[in-house]
Amino acid sequence: MRKVLCVEPVIFVYIFASYLTSPLVQQFIYRRLWEEEYNSTFVSDSNATYCEQNKSSPTYIKQKEVQEKASVFNMQLDLTGAVPSLIVAFVIVANGDRQGRKRSLVLPSMGALTANICLTVLSYFSLPLSVLFAVAFITGLFGSMATFLGGGFAFIADVCHDEKQKTTRIAVVDLIFGVVSGLAGLSSGYFLRGIGFTWAFVTASLLHVVNIIYIIFFLGDTVGISELQHEAPVSCKELLKETFSGVYMLFKTAPYKKRILIIVLLFTFMTYFFTMVGGSSLFTLYELDEPLCWNEVYIGYGAAASTSVSLTSFLGVYLFSKCLKDIYIVFIGMFSYIGGMVMAAFAKTTLLMFLVRVPSLLCFMPIPVLRSMLSKVVLTGEQGAVFACIACLEVVTSTISLSVFNILYAATVAWFSGFSFLLSAGLCLIPLAVLCWLLCTSWSGEDLALLVPEEVSSIESIDS
Repeated sequence: MRKVLCVEPVIFVYIFASYLTSPLVQQFIYRRLWEEEYNSTFVSDSNATYCEQNKSSPTYIKQKEVQEKASVFNMQLDLTGAVPSLIVAFVIVANGDRQGRKRSLVLPSMGALTANICLTVLSYFSLPLSVLFAVAFITGLFGSMATFLGGGFAFIADVCHDEKQKTTRIAVVDLIFGVVSGLAGLSSGYFLRGIGFTWAFVTASLLHVVNIIYIIFFLGDTVGISELQHEAPVSCKELLKETFSGVYMLFKTAPYKKRILIIVLLFTFMTYFFTMVGGSSLFTLYELDEPLCWNEVYIGYGAAASTSVSLTSFLGVYLFSKCLKDIYIVFIGMFSYIGGMVMAAFAKTTLLMFLVRVPSLLCFMPIPVLRSMLSKVVLTGEQGAVFACIACLEVVTSTISLSVFNILYAATVAWFSGFSFLLSAGLCLIPLAVLCWLLCTSWSGEDLALLVPEEVSSIESIDS
């Protein structure tokens, strides 16, 4: 059977299933903690969740306690799966240059399937919330989202030989990510209201089964099977040595200016990813709290609003790449994010919270552009190493970010729930400052030509 090299359907299904589950898990935790705190059933109607707004009421105080407990619980859950997923992502994605990309796609899908089966059992039998820590750890052992996206982006970098095509196609994947996650978030509210937690988790499980079948039987690999078959088997010790030496050599053998570019771009990616993940992760808790008091359907609408942001960010990358250097596209996206976070900090009505997405219309642009810039700086045989670095940075950064922002939100929700959004906007000045340094120092002219697809002729022409 002739296999295809189209990885986008795999990404589509995986993202939809994952983001169908993600808001459901947060709401499941919130409801269970609410029921434990009040010793009564969680109340939700067609308009809003039960939400006390009288600050002098004892119910209001308990409500804030639930917010704090949910925030801390989510932070602990993220930490549980972070360490194993960090190791697995680094090893699997980096070895993709030698052993193929399919492994980094199928393992996270199997982990997600296992997690959703566990969530189904947890919901159906009303097991203790502590079981979720085991679920998070198991998912991490299979690599989770970081391994999947690292393998997916490396797969696309392999099949793209034109630099402009690489930027566009990586942006397409981020478009899929944003649009599908928004649609999944919108669907999650209706799934929850229509069939409940248990059957929603069953639906996500079935989607992962379909994905695994496609990856194994229909998706080809960018690393030739014949090449793999003729290679001598290596021990686990040798495999780990090759993995780490590949990443080490990426920096050791590179000319000075190339090393600096890689480090600067990785740092910029990491700091922006930190601010964006941390700030956006608090939206669900913020929307559940007073004065918004959204129910599951409104939360779904809010998640779906990111669809328009992803679409406009993709269009922005596509159009701006024709007339601007990549580095300026990153600038525009970061300023867009800052505007959205400042507005979110003071959004106290449903309309205003939805309008937060307007200044954020281009905030997703820096992520695909920075990935593309890093991919262009390295050679073909170094794609797996650089995307392994990106995957590991995503795991470490998102884990630290979620922990920091959830703890911060728990500490500040009682006096100003929007403080975390203002901090997120302020921290975005760090990657902006780094990029400004890149432009204002000697890194100009032919050095910054690396960041323009049309001007990349040979990375090795950059001398130390």
